[in-house]
Amino acid sequence: MGYAAPMSLHVLAFAGALRKGSFNRKLCTLAVERARALGAEVDHLDLADVTMPLYDGDLEAATGLPPGAMELRRRVSGARVVLLASPEYNASIPGVLKNAIDWSSRPPAQVWLGKVVLLLAASPGMAGGGRMLPDLRKVLSAVGALVLPQQVTVAKAHEAFDEQGRLKLETLAKDLEKGVAEALRIAEKLDP
Repeated sequence: MGYAAPMSLHVLAFAGALRKGSFNRKLCTLAVERARALGAEVDHLDLADVTMPLYDGDLEAATGLPPGAMELRRRVSGARVVLLASPEYNASIPGVLKNAIDWSSRPPAQVWLGKVVLLLAASPGMAGGGRMLPDLRKVLSAVGALVLPQQVTVAKAHEAFDEQGRLKLETLAKDLEKGVAEALRIAEKLDP
């Protein structure tokens, strides 16, 4: 018998990409399906729906957090687990994702603190986004997230998905299933 998440387990899932045809959006959608199949309540966020200007301390001091940042903070705060699929831009974190993390991690409360995070990455390259993941892990750890050692990378992403958006390789699909299940299990164990 497989793992089933408690109905009270809230998950936030999003891709750190804005492009509609993004491989990471596809990967995130598959992670959402898996989390829901395991019984979790999932908030599937489109990062394009919480737009923010580039972080600027003077802007923050003058007008406070922009509405997109406040909405992202609310949604991160309401989650116990975050499933985050990110592309790799120039071997590092995409600017839009780093900006979203920077805005959402502003005081007074640290909304990322204690969130269980599973990192996912898909890239047309052979590393599958793996060069970016240490940077993303470092940033999320710095804001207090509990980033799982397990991660899922999809190399040659332009060849990895079928026409229905499913992963062609069964081993990758199994890795994704295991990663999502592990994130839910760990979050459940950490909750009082």
